[in-house]
Amino acid sequence: MNLHDTHFHLDLCPDVTKMVAQIEREKIYTIAVTNLPDLFLYTKNFVRNTKYIRPSLGFHPELAASHIGQLGKFIALAREAKYIGEIGLDNFKKQSDDYQSQKKIFKAILECCAMHGGKVLSIHSRRAEAEVIAMVGKNYPGSPILHWYSGSIKNLEQALDSGFLFSINYAMTQSTNGKAIIKALPLAHILLESDGPFTRLRDEEGWPGHAKAVVEQIASIKGLSVSEVSTNLIINFKKLVS
Repeated sequence: MNLHDTHFHLDLCPDVTKMVAQIEREKIYTIAVTNLPDLFLYTKNFVRNTKYIRPSLGFHPELAASHIGQLGKFIALAREAKYIGEIGLDNFKKQSDDYQSQKKIFKAILECCAMHGGKVLSIHSRRAEAEVIAMVGKNYPGSPILHWYSGSIKNLEQALDSGFLFSINYAMTQSTNGKAIIKALPLAHILLESDGPFTRLRDEEGWPGHAKAVVEQIASIKGLSVSEVSTNLIINFKKLVS
């Protein structure tokens, strides 16, 4: 089974060197998201000689207010980065000033990436799903992916109509809301993620190798064969990175 992971926090692993070796050994295509431009530079340097790992330029919404000074660095680096993330909005128990800073940064990022075109965006949208979908809009000149989506089916349908993809992790396959989301998604719009090390599979921190278990769970939830799901998700990922 060919595996991929579109959202993995490599730089937050306890032993980055060991994890890089493990991903390369298992041949799992992995997008290593970051939370700030400085961390992108660190990750880029760490994976420069790898075959299966690509660094992703990020600006996490929960760091927006405290690190707004890094926006200029993000915009300067965006020209060279094909993969963008983690970016987006988070309105879970946030003060108005914080949320407004998030929107300012997210708007600037979207405009910058649209100008360059062809970027793959991994987007955080907790309690801000409708606004994220509206800000990206229809026919965005890139590939927007809603990472660990937890919003309504109505907003999900709007996102599908606008061409969004959705990355699914193991935790989503275990929750009632996550299962409903997976059932509502066409296979053609599904990708895999671990969001490691923030997730767990039994006693193990999330990492790209958990993709096989996610495929199996998606197949069970949708009443399809593992082979059919795996084949379709491989196609989706190849389209994404081509």
